[in-house]
Amino acid sequence: MIEVLTGVAAARVPEAVFFPFDDGNVPFAAGLRLRMIPGKQVGRPNPIVLPHGRPGTPDDARARFYGTVIPFEDGLRMWYLGRSALDDSRKDGRGLRVCYATSRDGVHWEKPELGLVEIRGSRRHNVVDLRGGRADVTALPIIHDPADPNASRRFKAVFESPEYDNRFAVAYSPDGLRWTESPHNPVGPILEQTGLIRFRDCYYVNGQGGDHFHGAPRRLITFASYDFEHWLETPCLGFRRDSEPPRAVSTPATTGEEVHLGAGLWDRGNVILGVTDLWHGHPSGDRARTVQDLGLVITHDALHYREPVPDFTLVPAAGELEAPPNRGDTLSHGQGMANVGERTLLWYEIWLHGEIRLASWDRDRLGYYEPSGQMGAGEPQCVTCPFRPRNGAPRVFVNADGLSGEGTLVVEVLDEQFRPLPGYSGADALPLRGSGLRVPVLWKGREALRGVRGPIRLRVRFEGAGRSAVRLFAMYVTG
Repeated sequence: MIEVLTGVAAARVPEAVFFPFDDGNVPFAAGLRLRMIPGKQVGRPNPIVLPHGRPGTPDDARARFYGTVIPFEDGLRMWYLGRSALDDSRKDGRGLRVCYATSRDGVHWEKPELGLVEIRGSRRHNVVDLRGGRADVTALPIIHDPADPNASRRFKAVFESPEYDNRFAVAYSPDGLRWTESPHNPVGPILEQTGLIRFRDCYYVNGQGGDHFHGAPRRLITFASYDFEHWLETPCLGFRRDSEPPRAVSTPATTGEEVHLGAGLWDRGNVILGVTDLWHGHPSGDRARTVQDLGLVITHDALHYREPVPDFTLVPAAGELEAPPNRGDTLSHGQGMANVGERTLLWYEIWLHGEIRLASWDRDRLGYYEPSGQMGAGEPQCVTCPFRPRNGAPRVFVNADGLSGEGTLVVEVLDEQFRPLPGYSGADALPLRGSGLRVPVLWKGREALRGVRGPIRLRVRFEGAGRSAVRLFAMYVTG
C-alpha cells in the first residue's frame, strides 16, 4: 500500500471559522446567492491613518506599506518603509528604511522614538535596527513565531535589498526592533515578496514571479523552507490571472491582467485569506496608465490560491486620488489584515504615493449567503466540510444579519455521512431570531456539543417568510 500525501493535513485550531465564500470549508450550498462586500464606499476615498512624517524625519517623503501589521499583546505593531527627501533624489520609491509604529485600535498610530540607530546625527526617530537603519530595504513581510525555541528568532523577516541584487534575504529578532541578518544572505532567488507564513511547521514566502509556461507575466509564486535558512529554489506557481494553457497568451507582460506582489496573508487557522494586487495593464503597455485594485484570494495549504469570486475587487482603486485623464489610481498592499474589536481592518497604500490607508468592514463581514429566490434552486441551505471536536463541549456561533421572527436560521448537526444527529437536529435545533456578529447557537436543553466526537458537519437552513432578508457571514466552532 502506498500513502500519497497530496492533501492538506487537518487543521487543529482553537476556533474554526467557516466563511460562505470558502467552498473548501463550506462545499455544499443550494438556493443561495453569494455576495462579496468591498472595503470602501462608492466615490469616497478611505482614510489615511499613517501619513508621512514631518520635515527632517526618516519618512518625511513617503510612508509605504510594503510591510506588516501584527496584533501583539494589547495592541498592534506596524513595520513600514519610510523614505526621506534628504536620502537621495530617486523618484521610484527606492531608498527605504524600516520604520515602526504602534496602535491600540488600528486607526490612530504612534511613531515612537526608538533611539536604536543614528541617522544624520539623531536617534530621535522610529527607524528599527535592520541593516543599521540604512535606506536600502524594498519589502519586508514579518511574522511573530513564538513556537521557535530560540528566543532571539521569535520574529522573522524576509526582505529585499539592492545589495543582494533583490535576491531575498532573511533576518531574526527577539523583539521586532533589533535585527540580525542570516550569515547566508541572500538565501533565495529574486522575488518581489509580500506574504510570509509558518504553516504546518514549514515557512512559505510568496511574491511576484513568472517564467512558468509561456512568457513571464506577473504571477503568484511561493518558496518554502523548514529552517528559514535553506530555501528550495524551485517555486510553486500558486495563482495567475493571465491567459492559461492551452489557451494562447493573448497579451505580453504589463498589458493585461496580472498578479502584482503575490498575496499578503491572514492566517485564520482552517483557511488563509490573502490580499493581492489586481494588475490591469493598459493595452499600450504604458505603466503610467496601469490600474491596480486590491483583490481577495484564499488558500488551505499556503501554496495554491484561488479567488472566491473571479475578479472581485476587495478595495477598488477608483476615487482614491484625483487622477489626471487616462490614468487610474493604483493601490498596493503589504501583509496587514486583522480583526480589532468589532471591525475587520486592512491597511494598504496608494502605489508610490506614500501614505498608508485603511479599509474596514464589520467583523468578518467580507461576504455572505442570502436566499437566491430562484425557482427550482432548492431550499436555501449550506453544509460544511467534516470536522472533529477535540474536547467535550465545543460551542457554535453564527455571524448573521436580518434575523427576526419572520426570517430565521436553523443550525443542525450532521454526521460525516450527512445523517442528522439526535438532539441536534429537527425540532431540537432552535431557530435563531436575533442578529449579531457572534450569535450563540442553541439546541433544546443544550448550548454546546456534548458527547459529540465526530467527524460531524453543520447544516444551516434559511427559514420563514422573511428569510430573503437573512444574511449569513460566518460560522464559528470553538473548543
